[in-house]
Amino acid sequence: MICSICPRSCGAERTETVSGGVCAMPLTPVAAKAMLHLWEEPCLVGDRGAGCVFFSGCNLRCSFCQNGSISRGDCGKPVSVARLRGIYEELIAQGAACIDLVTPTHFTPAVAASLDRPLPVPVVWNSGGYEKPETLRLLEGKVQIYLPDLKYALPGPAKQYSGAEDYFHWAKAAILEMFRQTGPYHMENGRLKSGVLIRHLVLPGELENTRRVLDWVSSAFRPGDVMFSLMAQYTPQPGAKGTLARRVTRAEYAAAAQYMENCGIADGYVQERTSAKEEYTPDFNLSGV
Repeated sequence: MICSICPRSCGAERTETVSGGVCAMPLTPVAAKAMLHLWEEPCLVGDRGAGCVFFSGCNLRCSFCQNGSISRGDCGKPVSVARLRGIYEELIAQGAACIDLVTPTHFTPAVAASLDRPLPVPVVWNSGGYEKPETLRLLEGKVQIYLPDLKYALPGPAKQYSGAEDYFHWAKAAILEMFRQTGPYHMENGRLKSGVLIRHLVLPGELENTRRVLDWVSSAFRPGDVMFSLMAQYTPQPGAKGTLARRVTRAEYAAAAQYMENCGIADGYVQERTSAKEEYTPDFNLSGV
């Protein structure tokens, strides 16, 4: 397959066994861990946790990625569509409140095939937001909750940190397609059953980018349409330089949270700055796959 799954449209040859492209992965899914994860938003974790499947590789490869060992490394195990389905069922048997597919974009066709039959819990598409609407249409009726990042609204940081100057163009279109599929979010007993929950990680020194993200969300959606999670958990990665070598300050995050409130975005979450802890990143040891 000459790959055009994501906005990179890199034209790389990817087959079930041949890796290629920006994601550096084959078409066969590669996963690094499957586990019950308690550190997602409260509406996703339930009593036992979200049933997370962490996929290897990524079409963004952000310089500040907390999961760099799997997004840019070679950690992971190939899994067939049948085995992927089996992983979901094992997590559900352990009490998973949902099946949370983490960074699945570059494996969309195979993941869509694994969801041909409905599951008894919501399926969460947990992505970087850099996606093509036409690829997302493969998931219509199969994914109940979309959990996209909206990392950037400005081209400068998008290019500098993710090599994707066109990020906002694609992420806007992707999120609108996600909303078209799910409609306004729906909660039952404190758990999200369907809808879109947009995440934004506040980066040190990039408050203007955060403001522009919040501007777009508040203009594109009405109250009750989508949920929003303003994240404070940025953690400097080894080798980080400049502003990325420090955490977000208390003042920066307070300013972002105040701007979110001023924009009228009330459906969602803010975080304590103590969320920026390395131990919240799982040990990607292939367990569960």
